[in-house]
Amino acid sequence: MRTSTRITAYFGPRGTFTEQAARAFTADAELVALPTIPDTIAAVRAGTAEFACVPLENSVEGAVSATMDTLAAAEPVIAVAEHVLPIRFSLLVRPGTDAADVRTVASHPHALAQVRGWLAANLPSAAERAATSTAAAAVAVLEGQFDAAITAPVAVEHYPLTVLATDIADRTDAVTRFLLLSKSGALPAPTGADRTSVIVVVEHRPGELAAMLTELALHGINLSRIESRPLAGRVGEYRFYLDFDGHIQEQRVGDALAALHRRSQDVRFLGSYAKADCVDSAVPAGVTDQDYDDSAAWLAGLRAGER
Repeated sequence: MRTSTRITAYFGPRGTFTEQAARAFTADAELVALPTIPDTIAAVRAGTAEFACVPLENSVEGAVSATMDTLAAAEPVIAVAEHVLPIRFSLLVRPGTDAADVRTVASHPHALAQVRGWLAANLPSAAERAATSTAAAAVAVLEGQFDAAITAPVAVEHYPLTVLATDIADRTDAVTRFLLLSKSGALPAPTGADRTSVIVVVEHRPGELAAMLTELALHGINLSRIESRPLAGRVGEYRFYLDFDGHIQEQRVGDALAALHRRSQDVRFLGSYAKADCVDSAVPAGVTDQDYDDSAAWLAGLRAGER
C-alpha cells in the first residue's frame, strides 16, 4: 500500500530500517523521526501525525515488545498496511579507513547478532560494541568513538561515512515486518489477500485459550501468528496477539470476532489490511460469504413457516 499524507512519524533516528519501511509505505509525505516507539504511536493518537511506522517482528530476533505493549495501551490505533523488509546491513567507516584499520565495530545488539558470522570471517580481530541503534553507531563512528558501524543501507544518505561493505547478513532470509498505523476510522477495503490483527485477553481458567483457538478453527480461519505478553500486575496472566488471514468485512471473520468478544475479557481490534505477500486467503467450503448468505436465507425461510 502506498499513500500520500501530511506527516508520517517513524521510530527513529534517521538512517534506520524503520525509515526504509516508512519510505516504502508513503509517497510525498513528510517523514518525522521520533525517539521511541511509544512516542511514535502517541503522535498518531494525538493527531500530530497522520500515520506511524513501527517495527512489529523480526524473523531472527522475534517480536518487538515495545510495539506490542504500546498497541495494547491507551487509545486504540488501527493498522492499515504492513511491509516486510529484507534485512541487509552495510559496514560504514570514516573516509580513508581500510578493513585493516577496523578494531571496533558498533551497532544495536540485534544487528550485531545478525552479522556475527560475517564479522568473524571478515573482521576477526574487531571487537563488538553495543549502541542504542544502528544510526547511533554511525554517529559514534563519526565522532571517533568506534572504527566502524553496522547500519541500515539508508544510513549512508544521512552521515558522511564510506561504505566498506554492504549486503551483509548471516541469514539471507532475515526480514522485519513493519506496520503503518492510523487513528481509528475507515478501514482499507478487502482485497482477498488480507490479514486481521487483534489482542485478546481470555478468562484465567482451564481451557480458555483452547476455546479461543477453536472459535477461529470453526470459522475456517487460518491463524498465522500468536504471541503472548504478561498483564501488568497479574502474574501468570497474559494477553494474546493474534494475526489471521481474512478481513473483518468477511462474515466468517466478523462472526469469529463476535464469538471472541462474547467469551473473552477484552478484544482489541488492531485492523484488517492487505498482506505484504499479496497471497490470497484460502476460504474453506462452508464459510464463504455466499455460504453465510444461503444459510441466513434458509433460516429466515424456516422462521417464516416455509418448508
